[in-house]
Amino acid sequence: MKISTIAFVLLGILGGMNLVYMKWATVLISPIQVAFLRVLAGFLPLALAAWHQRVMRREQLRLLPHFLTMATGGTAFYFIAIIKGTALVPLGIAGVLGGSIALFTAMFSLVLLRSEKLTGIMALAVLLGFLGIVLISRPWERGNDAINVAGVLWLLASAGVLGLSYIYVRVFLSPANLPPLALATWQMGLALLVLAGCTDFTGMGRLFEDWRATAGVVIGLGVLGTGVAFLLYYYLLEQLGAVASSSANYLAPAVALLTGWAIGERFGLLELVAIALVFASTALVQIAQQRSARISVASD
Repeated sequence: MKISTIAFVLLGILGGMNLVYMKWATVLISPIQVAFLRVLAGFLPLALAAWHQRVMRREQLRLLPHFLTMATGGTAFYFIAIIKGTALVPLGIAGVLGGSIALFTAMFSLVLLRSEKLTGIMALAVLLGFLGIVLISRPWERGNDAINVAGVLWLLASAGVLGLSYIYVRVFLSPANLPPLALATWQMGLALLVLAGCTDFTGMGRLFEDWRATAGVVIGLGVLGTGVAFLLYYYLLEQLGAVASSSANYLAPAVALLTGWAIGERFGLLELVAIALVFASTALVQIAQQRSARISVASD
């Protein structure tokens, strides 16, 4: 099995389990506190590895504005948004909405990258994806059975900003050919500073009242779901490109759905249809990307 395939699957599994750890932690502390602890726990092993391998260079400071942009949007805001959203909606639905990252990446690619062209497959993918999002969000419902609109909007915002960040990295950072470890360390370190400046630490100690939530944030969200996941993300971006690498997030909803089912969440026919539409949309995005790549190679 190829290393890129293993990395792809592992990144999807980590993404799905992250939602579970967020649920545990937000019962005790605020979403921004969870985001701060997640980034702190993810940054420390990255910084140690970067120091040991000596991948940080003074000349990389010329890219500081791009590192700061990614740290603020693609890390700090993304983490806060997805944690806020996950706290407000069922786990399975959070996974499906979070899995729309590849859809947003495709849309931003079409708008911002000259190399990407709108095809019939891509148009169908976008249409199916947004139809699935509308169905699973059920904006027409009211009462106790209604899905929390704020939670849906936070999750879509997180997916949108991360989808945009894939394009940003491809345009501004990938050409620099920096080691993935250096990119991840810069991004996480600056995100830690951003979050430290806007986090109210009052009551954060409540997290340590529950060992499961503590381990979920430090080890699950931090070391594995942030530190390791960022290394995998940059590796896949180099190997597969923006849209294909973001499609690793399409495995995360499956993990979240199975976990939600295991803890007692139930899904009706409408939710199952919506989930199928989002999954089909992501698969079509990958097909369109692969077809575009083959045409590009043939034309060369």
